[in-house]
Amino acid sequence: MKIHTTNYENTFIEIADDSPASAGEVPPVKGDNKTVASIQFDMVRKNPYKFTSDDVLFHVFAERKDLTENELEEARKAFFSKGQACFRASPLTKRYGWGVHSNAEGKIAIYGSETEEYQKLKNDKNIKVLKAMKSAR
Repeated sequence: MKIHTTNYENTFIEIADDSPASAGEVPPVKGDNKTVASIQFDMVRKNPYKFTSDDVLFHVFAERKDLTENELEEARKAFFSKGQACFRASPLTKRYGWGVHSNAEGKIAIYGSETEEYQKLKNDKNIKVLKAMKSAR
């Protein structure tokens, strides 16, 4: 079984051109249910450069499916046996104004589009810079 990945190395994902956010915004929680954006935000914001994109995206899937500890290993293999959307399609980069930086080990951190760090990463010639996907076609 082929295993796919969403991980990047030495890459910065800028916010989408059509993002309505002019600065990094904390994604809202809807009632008792965390949204995909709020789960991603909490995990990455509290743990910069601790997790890869694959780790975060699978954690969101596992939390939303309410998987048990015993189900995780097999579920992760099945999850990545198919291609998954990367952080270029994340609501953080498309809607909420957060850029995503992947370091040399593929670990990620987020930076609000209003920050000096965001601008430095966006203009860094030593890393690959990609745009998040637009919401509209």
